[in-house]
Amino acid sequence: MQTIKNPESPARLRLAQLFDDGSFREFGAYRKEQENPAAVVTAFGYVNGNPVYAFAQDPSICHGAVGSAQAEKIAKVLTLAAKTGAPVVGIYDSNGAFVDGSAASLNAYSLILKRTAQLSGVVPQIALVAGVCAGSMAMAAAASDFVVMTEDAELFLTPAFDKGAGTAKAAAANGTAAVVAADEAEAIAKVRALVNVLPVNNMASVPCMEFDAPAAAAGSDLNSTVESIADGGSVVELYAGFAGAAYTALATVAGTTVGIAATNKTDDKLTEADCAKLARFVRVCDAFSIPVVTLVDTLGFDGSAATELAGDVKALTRLAGSYAEATTAKISVVTGKAVGPVFVALAGKGSNSDFTYALDGAYIAPLAPEAAVEFLWHDKLKGCDDLNAKRKELAKEYTETLASAEAAAQQGAVDDVIAASELRDVIVGALSMLEGKRVTNLPKKHTNLPY
Repeated sequence: MQTIKNPESPARLRLAQLFDDGSFREFGAYRKEQENPAAVVTAFGYVNGNPVYAFAQDPSICHGAVGSAQAEKIAKVLTLAAKTGAPVVGIYDSNGAFVDGSAASLNAYSLILKRTAQLSGVVPQIALVAGVCAGSMAMAAAASDFVVMTEDAELFLTPAFDKGAGTAKAAAANGTAAVVAADEAEAIAKVRALVNVLPVNNMASVPCMEFDAPAAAAGSDLNSTVESIADGGSVVELYAGFAGAAYTALATVAGTTVGIAATNKTDDKLTEADCAKLARFVRVCDAFSIPVVTLVDTLGFDGSAATELAGDVKALTRLAGSYAEATTAKISVVTGKAVGPVFVALAGKGSNSDFTYALDGAYIAPLAPEAAVEFLWHDKLKGCDDLNAKRKELAKEYTETLASAEAAAQQGAVDDVIAASELRDVIVGALSMLEGKRVTNLPKKHTNLPY
């Protein structure tokens, strides 16, 4: 029989690393599963001074097997979090459920998944996968707002037979894992960093803290742009291994938490995966009223036949709908090109942005330059000795006239045209003015966008 409250169990050691000064208050320690303690430790304490509930599966007891007792202990954590408005951290390390041929394990998993779904959008839920997370428990972890995994962790519904499947690398590539850490210490540090910048619940204000000056001056690439906006050392990129053209991160700007979304991590057009990444991120930010700063610089969406068949229209509709539905503060900045539907989805003033700015030299138009020349000025190409040179000349003229940031501002598509050096100050001012934003959507159960 296992010892009650074994201080050296993996679950308790991990919780000690999570909570401030290694101190936490455990509850339900004497609950049994068959002849042993239930293979999960449930507790509460403080993370960076914030009250947090947590559970940690204990692989030293029956390999962390999930049964009705473990499920009820986890459900109590989630219920208490809902009552008190405190975040939840779940540490997953279990080979699965007790296999006895009965439906008991199904009931156990159903209880956990129900409570997880009920709590979604009420308080932040962070899953730390530190070992194996298999079967229905993988669904519970993936239902969290953010999944952090160690490099050697595994997450899968059924045992993976393909090489590389079920690994942390695969979870990062398919967008399940928001962060992959080298080891448990780094993973727990990432969890603590997320708790620090997230509001404690959906009714609380975003955190406001002391901050350092930006780490870089404004530049032409995405990293320098983000670092020129965010407070020094505050940027936590999320889903870095998924959907390469899109960028998502939590950071602070003048001490206030913001979500930063961008479209130009690479020069590629946006794919279905990029749209899904951005849409999911915006929905999480909106659930907890975290302002969203969107940096737009892309020629648009990948319109190849393959992606059309894969559902890029649905993906774009979902992305546009996520922005339109979000009632949190939204600031969009066209830092380069914003062509057609991408401007509508990410920066359109009608529903998707409270303030829309454009940097000097930005391009805002319904068509790419070359396509616009063919459509609008085809007659000017007739009789040219060097057709390619003339087309480039006209494209440059179109970029600097009809499609310029100034022309967009004159037509009310953007609120102001600014220099890159002004960007942080402009965003700080806009965030300050939008702090008291209050918007109520029409009464309904939920949207019915194509997911």
